[in-house]
Amino acid sequence: MLGILYLFLGVMFGYAVCESAFPHMREAVTKTFTGKELSLSSYFVRIPAWVLSGVIPLTWVTYLTAYVLKVVFSLEYPLLTADILAMVLFFCLTAALLFFRYRREKKAQTVKSRPGWFTTTEWIFFGVLLVFFTQLIFCTFSVKDGNLNVGFSVYSDFAPHMGMIRSFSYGNNFPTAYSHFAGEDIRYHFLFQFLVGNLELLGMRVDLAFNLPSIFGLLATCMLLYALAVRITGKHAAGYLTTLFFVFRSSPSFFRFLAELPKGEIWQQLKTRQQFIEYTQNEGWGLWNLNVYCNQRHLAFALAVMLLAFHYFLPYVYEMAEKLSRKREELSADTEEKARASFGAMLAGYGKTFFFTKTAFGVKHPLRSLLLGVLLGALAFFNGSVLTACCAVLFFLAAVSDYRLDYLISAGTALVLSLLESKLFIAGSAVSPKYQFGFLAANKTFFGVLDYMWQLWGILLLFLGAYLLLGRGVKRYLVFVFSVPLLMAFTVSLTPDITVNHKFVMMAEMLLSVFPAEIIAVLFEKQCTFLKNRLVMRRITAVLLTVFLTITGFFEYFIIQRQYQAVYDMEDPRTVWFRENTDSDDIILSAPYALNEVVLGGAMLYYGHAYYAMSAGYDTYTREEIVEQMYEARTPAALDALIQEHGIDYIIVDRDARESVYFNVREYVIAATYEAVYTYGEEEDRFTVYDTGKKLVQ
Repeated sequence: MLGILYLFLGVMFGYAVCESAFPHMREAVTKTFTGKELSLSSYFVRIPAWVLSGVIPLTWVTYLTAYVLKVVFSLEYPLLTADILAMVLFFCLTAALLFFRYRREKKAQTVKSRPGWFTTTEWIFFGVLLVFFTQLIFCTFSVKDGNLNVGFSVYSDFAPHMGMIRSFSYGNNFPTAYSHFAGEDIRYHFLFQFLVGNLELLGMRVDLAFNLPSIFGLLATCMLLYALAVRITGKHAAGYLTTLFFVFRSSPSFFRFLAELPKGEIWQQLKTRQQFIEYTQNEGWGLWNLNVYCNQRHLAFALAVMLLAFHYFLPYVYEMAEKLSRKREELSADTEEKARASFGAMLAGYGKTFFFTKTAFGVKHPLRSLLLGVLLGALAFFNGSVLTACCAVLFFLAAVSDYRLDYLISAGTALVLSLLESKLFIAGSAVSPKYQFGFLAANKTFFGVLDYMWQLWGILLLFLGAYLLLGRGVKRYLVFVFSVPLLMAFTVSLTPDITVNHKFVMMAEMLLSVFPAEIIAVLFEKQCTFLKNRLVMRRITAVLLTVFLTITGFFEYFIIQRQYQAVYDMEDPRTVWFRENTDSDDIILSAPYALNEVVLGGAMLYYGHAYYAMSAGYDTYTREEIVEQMYEARTPAALDALIQEHGIDYIIVDRDARESVYFNVREYVIAATYEAVYTYGEEEDRFTVYDTGKKLVQ
């Protein structure tokens, strides 16, 4: 299958790049950030790195090649040609990289140490995670017996996702437009959907094309998060717990929900409930739980790249901390009087080490930093929120780090690439930042926000407060740094809809979970000095705390399983008609569809599901008025003038249009103006397509 070969070539290219440019990963990953040896396999970082650094560039090269073939050379169907060219190119590059690496190692007579593999516990843990994610992803999106089954919890989000996917696999969306707001630029991060659409074009069934990269994104994020937690804390147990806290969110909502249930209904509600718990605004959307990774498949894929960047840069922070520690020892006074006298010298010594050494603003690995910057920059249209949060965190890491020019190279490269991408795709500004305090908190004051965060995270906040009080050195600073996305969520709105900031909150929770995980891991240890002779009590406490931190997310996982699925015939006549008779250059006037047979046929809607277009910054109010004017036009002349002005190629009149609350359709005017080229169903269920290129009146 060409789709499998495409992915395999991407992974092999990533392997060749990483093993050539980042050979230090074999040894570096097997140590804590302070340099202590760990029994940690480097494959936890290397395998995700191979896939991400191969598949993401291959996706971009394929897209840009198809874009040039269509725009410059006017090739009618450019994507398959672009696939062949990109695959040949990446095969040649991979072969060359591997050949030169082999010659270099042979000449140097390098003897490579064999990297350690996963432990039995790690195999079991991540094997269970793989099964869990596979079941979760396929339960929300799958094909069975010729029908596409889409879970209710992801239904609305999948409207633009499937529209974009099918605009590439069935259509020819170059230059790219938003499938639910056709005729304008693309402000939506669509490259993951392009990857899926391309895999479907290459013969992979749509659910496999969508689900396999999604599963890998979740598993890669967990592998990298596990390794990050182990390298920060030096404890494997902290790695397992951090991963668990990422999968099942911390929140007191479950306990409040139980407390409000009548005594006789508790068990029945636990077994049958299908709606998410909602005590804060939009929480009922599944805004904070696993459902986010089901309906925003591109998010986990991008989070993995962010975690790769942290694995790369955090050693520089610890190097600076070690230098400052050595300087403190050199300058420490033997007596209190000498200490007072040497305070100025100590301050000067710290300042010199922090600002004026060769390494403080030096560069250690410019090529590696450049390559990482390219990978980060490639995220801008995979998931721009992750890139924004990642750069913000790296800024604060760089502030206390060695080799700050490495950060500048990576961040500068990512910024330049993201600006170039925005110029290519967006007519105007990519974001519209403004100060907006409080996020979704009902009471937008400091204490109102604190109360809101307690409702979201519960005792996780207490753990973080304890860590700030009791923690030491770099790890205490990391609590602040990993909180930066949270601060962004509550102070800055980058789009018209601040709700999308929820991703920043989830990123912060993922990273900050390292610290409660370490505290609980310590309680499990025999040598723990806290309640030294109470090992059983400590371990029971640790188990109970773990339950408190995960039970809400665990309950919500079962809610996702219970929700009903919308079922679509993959060969519905309407889907087939639009697949075979329209292209991505054709703009369709319809009722504001979410996900339906027309969207699945690859149709480019003039005005589809409005929420996502609005949150991306499109002027939905004006377009809604234009749709109303066209459907309510009183004469053929007035209708045709509007149709020509806005470039409409087909008009759909169906039950959704006839029963719309937004307009009163005058079908008799449309029928008197254009030829009906397709009809399906009868009476009120009649679905009719009018071709605006076939006029009945002049």
